[in-house]
Amino acid sequence: MFGRPDQVELDVITKNGLLILCELKSSMSKSDMHTFERKVRFYERRHQRQATRMIMVSPMIDDQARRGEEQLGIELYPDALDVPARTETRTHVA
Repeated sequence: MFGRPDQVELDVITKNGLLILCELKSSMSKSDMHTFERKVRFYERRHQRQATRMIMVSPMIDDQARRGEEQLGIELYPDALDVPARTETRTHVA
């Protein structure tokens, strides 16, 4: 995964030194969370910059995905309007 000629799509938000990586999906499973986490790690290695926040937004989040949210350091929200504005940096989760 993420070799050539693979495509990696991420939504990237930068502002005042913050780097927020996002994924918007109609539904989300546990495997979607792990794929997103791999995309984030790929981005961080490629650009040599750590994400401040990792955010996934989906109105339909699988219960297993919710259980992995804290372990992966990914914030889950059912709607983009529910995402709180924060500026603190996350701790790197390996």
